[in-house]
Amino acid sequence: MKALTKEFKTVFIFIDTDKHASPFDILATIDVLPEAAIIKYENVTVEDAEKIVYDAMFPRGPEGVKHTKIFINGRNFELTNEILEKIKKCMFPPFELSVVIDPRGAYTTASAAVAKTLEISIVKGLGGLEGKKVAVLAGTGPVGQTAARLYAFEKAKVIVTSRDLKRSMAVAEKINEEVKEDRAKGVEAKTPEEMGAAIKDAEIILAAGAAGVQLLPLNTLKEYGRSCRIVADINAIPPLGVEGLKPTWDGKEVIPNVFGVGALAIGVLKNAIEAKMIKMAAEEPKGIFDYKVAYQIARELISKKLEEGKGKSESGKHWLP
Repeated sequence: MKALTKEFKTVFIFIDTDKHASPFDILATIDVLPEAAIIKYENVTVEDAEKIVYDAMFPRGPEGVKHTKIFINGRNFELTNEILEKIKKCMFPPFELSVVIDPRGAYTTASAAVAKTLEISIVKGLGGLEGKKVAVLAGTGPVGQTAARLYAFEKAKVIVTSRDLKRSMAVAEKINEEVKEDRAKGVEAKTPEEMGAAIKDAEIILAAGAAGVQLLPLNTLKEYGRSCRIVADINAIPPLGVEGLKPTWDGKEVIPNVFGVGALAIGVLKNAIEAKMIKMAAEEPKGIFDYKVAYQIARELISKKLEEGKGKSESGKHWLP
């Protein structure tokens, strides 16, 4: 008698540190994988995560675990990363899982924002990001920290702003330790004058603040941003992070010779990155799908867009695969 081969359903287990799990990422997963099963846990601590992951690893055996996926989420940036480290320690061959981490979209949003500024820089003939001076406004939040780190990995010189000098300096110090060079600097930006000083030499400005908080008034950009060529904003809720930069703009001039990238233009790429990351996690039997993976996806999507559109410009040859 022929032995039956067991088929395993793909299951995504959402581990969320918040009171309520975000429907955003659950819906994104359902749209990518309509046949997948969804399980969610909320208010999860590190200790809870350990128990959940052990119980997820074993019931389906070595073959079934390849179809069991974890998605770590939540607004608490530090806690989500602590949970990731705990999950890594829990796994061992052959009981290893694919794990996606995107704390309230911070990794995919930051990856999209950095990649969009890279795209505009190449399209406008300004070259890649290496050596560029970049100011990340509100750079101590989850999106800001991640974007500043990605710019530093691209060998840009990064200014991290915050209303709290100690926080901005701590983020910059951590980034410099990771890249093993002094590429990031933390500064305080409470007043318009301090914000002006922070953006004074920046060629690229990314406003990474919370929804509904204006970080960069238009007159400050005009007065101090004389070196700026690209300005981007992740905030789509009025008042916008950058005054005068509409969410739908994708390379349109905010002021003469300063090209803007709005939150909705960034959001389209962010959603594409997340969909691809979810699909990759579903297809791979194991692996960690974090901000590094998200940014690699972003680069690939931008590269493909450039090749299908205007093709490889002279300024972009060093970056495009």
